[in-house]
Amino acid sequence: MKPVFAIVGRPNVGKSTLFNRLTKGRDAIVADFAGLTRDRHYGDARVDGRDCIVVDTGGFEPSSTGGIVRAMARQTQQAVAEADVVLFVLDARGGLTPHDEEIAAYLRTRARRVLLAVNKAEGMSESPRLAEFHELGLGEPHPVSAAHGQGIRSLMQAAFDVLPPADGDEAEAEADEAGEPGARPIRLAVAGRPNAGKSTLINTWLGEERLVAFDQPGTTRDAIRVPFEHGGRRFELIDTAGLRRKGRVFEAVEKFSVVKTLQAIAEANVVVLLLDAAQGVSEQDAHIAGYIVESGRALVVAVNKWDAVDAYQREQLERAIVQRLAFLRFAPVLRISALKRQGLAPLWKAILEAHASATRKLPTPALTRLLHEAVQHQPPRRVGRFRPKPRYAHQGGMNPPVVVIHGNSLEHLTDAYKRYLEGRLREHFRLVGTPVRLQLRSSENPFAEGGRRGG
Repeated sequence: MKPVFAIVGRPNVGKSTLFNRLTKGRDAIVADFAGLTRDRHYGDARVDGRDCIVVDTGGFEPSSTGGIVRAMARQTQQAVAEADVVLFVLDARGGLTPHDEEIAAYLRTRARRVLLAVNKAEGMSESPRLAEFHELGLGEPHPVSAAHGQGIRSLMQAAFDVLPPADGDEAEAEADEAGEPGARPIRLAVAGRPNAGKSTLINTWLGEERLVAFDQPGTTRDAIRVPFEHGGRRFELIDTAGLRRKGRVFEAVEKFSVVKTLQAIAEANVVVLLLDAAQGVSEQDAHIAGYIVESGRALVVAVNKWDAVDAYQREQLERAIVQRLAFLRFAPVLRISALKRQGLAPLWKAILEAHASATRKLPTPALTRLLHEAVQHQPPRRVGRFRPKPRYAHQGGMNPPVVVIHGNSLEHLTDAYKRYLEGRLREHFRLVGTPVRLQLRSSENPFAEGGRRGG
């Protein structure tokens, strides 16, 4: 699973600047959840080809006793409990403060691994002022400048280096990419906000099948994968809903862990997004759905507690799904009751169809023929003096399906035309429950620079 790096420190030391630097300045908040993000933001980062989840926190005061400051402290404690490595940000210009020492005392007892990131250290890599940070007893200070990008690469290299050896996830992912997708169990995650019924659904599945082989805790991130079978197919349930052993859970960790959800989504082949019919569709649901789509996971939407709402509530819920989750039109929507075990057979069918679509092989001749038919039926619109000319296509990947289209001036294809091509692909290959990625590759135009040659 992706490692989690939490950025912690007192106010105004540059934590958010470091977060933005690591997430490439994008608006990379992927879990803008109500009640959680006042002081804790999550983003994806990629450093030297390695992926991770970065957590930004508010100013930390471990000894606070009440009010908003105490609420902020709880958020940071949650981030520390979830993190594989804590990046403790300090201010090189302001020097070591009693507040820093208080935070360090907390991290020494609660954090797994801590790296000191001494920020605002432009031109101070050899300065004796860095020596005072050794007093914290948390290892070698790393001078960085989040604003200018100095020292960030070496800091993150050190963060990856202190992680335990990988537990085989990367090799497994490579094997999945190279081999037959059906040769391995289908990795299935259930995601959703608290109290939507994730635990009830999972317990119902496991109770019905009674084929659980073991609970396998991950070596470093307390992840649990539960192998089980349904209808003769092997699955691997990735925990997001409280299956963790009690002895391996920090007291500060809330029942719902954003990090657990993000990691499970990234690891899964198929994700079931569980909505609460009684609560409707929230912004939190939309953010989780957005992260699933960005990750390219196959997706099935299950509306739980359908039996607990009346006709009016059902109508309002249907309207909310259309409006707030309009970007999930490709995903089937099932109405279920996990508690009463209603609608679970259609849910399993949708899960298998979504996985089959995500891992379907798309032959090059069929793709190219379909592309030509689509262009003949509706040619791309001319943009200025350019008319895009798609010529042939082939498959570039699975889970999600990636279709690479070659031609001329394809950078001028409009978003509407891309959606048109995607629709033709979905219809022809019966792709349901999975995002589809189009990659456009244009041939070079020898007349692009200088127009006509000669006199």
